[in-house]
Amino acid sequence: MDPPFNEIYKTLLYKQITNTVNNVSDIPFSFSVTAVVEEVELPVIDVSRLIDGNKKEREKCKEDIARASREWGFFQVINHGISMDVLERMRQEQIRVFKEPFEKKSKSEKFSAGSYRWGTPSATCLRQLSWSEAFHVPMTDISDNKDFTTLSSTMEKFASESEALAYMLAEVLAEKSGRKSNFFRENCVRNTCYLRMNRYPPCPKPSEVYGLMPHTDSDFLTILYQDQVGGLQLIKDNKWIAVKPNPRALIINIGDLFQAWSNDMYKSVEHRVMTNPTVERFSTAYFLCPSYDAVIECSSDSPAYRNFSFREFRQQVQEDVKKLGFKVGLPRFLNHHY
Repeated sequence: MDPPFNEIYKTLLYKQITNTVNNVSDIPFSFSVTAVVEEVELPVIDVSRLIDGNKKEREKCKEDIARASREWGFFQVINHGISMDVLERMRQEQIRVFKEPFEKKSKSEKFSAGSYRWGTPSATCLRQLSWSEAFHVPMTDISDNKDFTTLSSTMEKFASESEALAYMLAEVLAEKSGRKSNFFRENCVRNTCYLRMNRYPPCPKPSEVYGLMPHTDSDFLTILYQDQVGGLQLIKDNKWIAVKPNPRALIINIGDLFQAWSNDMYKSVEHRVMTNPTVERFSTAYFLCPSYDAVIECSSDSPAYRNFSFREFRQQVQEDVKKLGFKVGLPRFLNHHY
């Protein structure tokens, strides 16, 4: 069932790799067994107030969403409109698909080629390794899937309910930054978005290998449904903090595109997933993405970023990962005229 991490990465895992210049062990920055990371509860926002609340409650809710997006880049939502039944079915279906033999998963015809991913093919050292496997599925795969299995129908349901929530949140954030809010319904249509199912198998060296490397998301916003195992961490005030799982909540985080579109008002924050020595962890994420041709324009007289299309952004990210082993992201698009 597990991808062949041990075979493929044994050189990285079992030889103590040292940096010959300083003779320093290759352990990721700020990351070892001894690094104690404080566990915190992210801001929790009851979004039912947007629908059921009076004017004052609605305004307060919008302000809470905008403040969390400015100060944290991450928050939790409760009473979010996605039924526990859909979430539970999503989890069961996901466990079922990941339990299949590795050979079957890696050649899976359920989704388009390249949807199944595991590890980090380009890893040259432990800090670049991601101890996880995923199905990263374009929404077109699900809507075009005539073979209507329980998996695809559950994904369809999860996606359509996530989409409604994503639009609602994005429109609030647009309004609070003084922008027109119809941008998202026009540019981030169902077929340009993605759904990603993740599994983090138990890892023999949890103190030296990430479940998912530190990164920011290349989208407008992400909706994450995770189990209770924990492992998600993010940077707040220049230090890593661990997110305490909340069974009633979904996690929302701001992506790079929203940070640029809002001229740095909202923050796309670096986050990572830690591995666990004994327990596997599952999560599902919905990514609100525009079409490749959509142009991300900064809203300001002095824009921090130049205009760029989503296609351009993705190509730059892929190029950097190939060349440097990591994503550079927004700094590549800074506006040097100001």
